[in-house]
Amino acid sequence: MSYVPPPELITRMIDAGESKIFMSTRDTLVRAFMAAALLTLGAAFAVTITVQTGSALIGALLFPVGFCMLYLLGYDLLTGVFVLAPLAWLDKRPGVTAGGVLRNWGLVFLGNFAGAFTVAVMMAIVFTYGFSVEPNEVGQVIKEIGHGRTVGYAEHGAAGMLTLFIRGVLCNWMVSTGVVGAMIAKDVTGKVIAMWMPIMLFFAMAFEHSVVNMFLFPSGLLLGADFTIMDYLVWNEIPTVVGNLVGGLTFTGLVIYYTHGRTAAKRVPAAVKGSVATQDSAVAKESVEAPTS
Repeated sequence: MSYVPPPELITRMIDAGESKIFMSTRDTLVRAFMAAALLTLGAAFAVTITVQTGSALIGALLFPVGFCMLYLLGYDLLTGVFVLAPLAWLDKRPGVTAGGVLRNWGLVFLGNFAGAFTVAVMMAIVFTYGFSVEPNEVGQVIKEIGHGRTVGYAEHGAAGMLTLFIRGVLCNWMVSTGVVGAMIAKDVTGKVIAMWMPIMLFFAMAFEHSVVNMFLFPSGLLLGADFTIMDYLVWNEIPTVVGNLVGGLTFTGLVIYYTHGRTAAKRVPAAVKGSVATQDSAVAKESVEAPTS
């Protein structure tokens, strides 16, 4: 398994961020659409397996399949560009501006939502035979997820909002670690292993992923769940997006950038400092005592 060391990794991350900022609008939207579609199909798959087996752990073990597919195909999630795009701006790459970063985020958000919503409609049709019957068992579980993770937070007020935000932070700490993990390895096997572990963790711990939620909550509404669009936006999507931004950028992007890309000066052992100071003193003394011509 070929391994990319961290000092080389950070250069790859910055290059990737720069590439995404300068990507055409068409390509950005298409790649974002497909990323969300594959990820959310993976989420539907994981929920289905959980219902069929009665084991949430098995569902979590299998969920990363969608994530691995989308990143191997070069598609983009909002959670990933939250981390990569700002690094190119921090590194002062030519032509990269804060506006360019925001443009990339906005286009990826739109593409992700379109892809996730498309899958939500398709799966709602599958769960209800074209809305002709009540949702099947999997559809009922998705309805309950939507209700519990909107109204459930709202019932706790500020404490619920804080919990939602922190779950968003923890989620993209793990998801962005998976994004970066794919860059650590040079072969497909290594990439998949590096992505699989943190993605499985976030799903098993029920952390909040803004793009997965673009599928789960519209699906819940389409299936007749007891919450509103405003509940979804205020008590899930918006705080989750903010938490994902903070978590991924703070605990993955900036940490790797500053500790491997912009490292601080190394400490000098005391013995070496003393030796250098003695040598400098001797040189200075010789300079003062040297006769002038």
